[in-house]
Amino acid sequence: MKLNIKETQNPTILKFEFPDFITQNESFEFKNIDEAKNSPIAQQLFYLPFVKTVYISSNFIAIERFSIVDWNDVKDAVAEQIEEYVKNGGKIIIEDAFKPKKSAITVYGETTPNPATLKFVVSRRLTKTAVEFKNIDETAASPIAKELFQFPFVKEIFIDENYISITKFDIASWDEITLEVRTFIKQFIENGGTVIDEDLIVQDAKSEKQQIKNFDNLDTTSQQIINILEEYVKPAVAADGGNILFDSYDENSKRVKVVLQGSCNGCPSSTFTLKNGIENMLKDMLNDKDIIVEALNA
Repeated sequence: MKLNIKETQNPTILKFEFPDFITQNESFEFKNIDEAKNSPIAQQLFYLPFVKTVYISSNFIAIERFSIVDWNDVKDAVAEQIEEYVKNGGKIIIEDAFKPKKSAITVYGETTPNPATLKFVVSRRLTKTAVEFKNIDETAASPIAKELFQFPFVKEIFIDENYISITKFDIASWDEITLEVRTFIKQFIENGGTVIDEDLIVQDAKSEKQQIKNFDNLDTTSQQIINILEEYVKPAVAADGGNILFDSYDENSKRVKVVLQGSCNGCPSSTFTLKNGIENMLKDMLNDKDIIVEALNA
């Protein structure tokens, strides 16, 4: 047996792929040797001083390293150690050690106006708080997002209510990867995996502002704009796997700034939607023909 060594988007994480599946539709993450008591191979790997985290899923073992070494210096030795371990009959996971409660769900893909983004709809509520992840370093609150970023084609992830919107790089077409992603999401959730830990969601100053917790302190026009966006615009963009957030309104320039998330961000038709849809709606409903809508991340 020869392992295939693959890089990931995170330079500290390397994947060691097996020719066959090594788990029964389950994923595991071990932060230290004590957590790995039911995975003999993970315990062995933690004896290597540079191993920070071990991930085991489907047909691969992924290892996150500390910065004391460079992967180029140790990756071949690690692969050989894993190969030798399996050759000698070592176990990857002790069967029946993990017994997550399975609950059957359905997951299906929906196209969005953004050809780079697909919306995966799940038959259960996933989160009360919409969260966007631009890279794997932002995924502390979402184990499923962290796992999804292991796929080399995943560029961005947006999770809200009962769906996960995934934006891909151009290296793959949706025809090639939709089934793989849908199956992964379904198995991850059915096996008890956490989608969002809302206690771990980090809010920076910008996102706090966009949550409009200071609604009562805003000027009347800003409040009206927020109400219009919430009632008329958000449901429509959510149906397409996206989200829109009010950022600010400048009374002098009549400029409304918004933030686009999920499938809306980077969508070829987003400029048209802003100018011919949202902007015209605000002009009509506020009776102000000078209003301009601008997306901060369009």
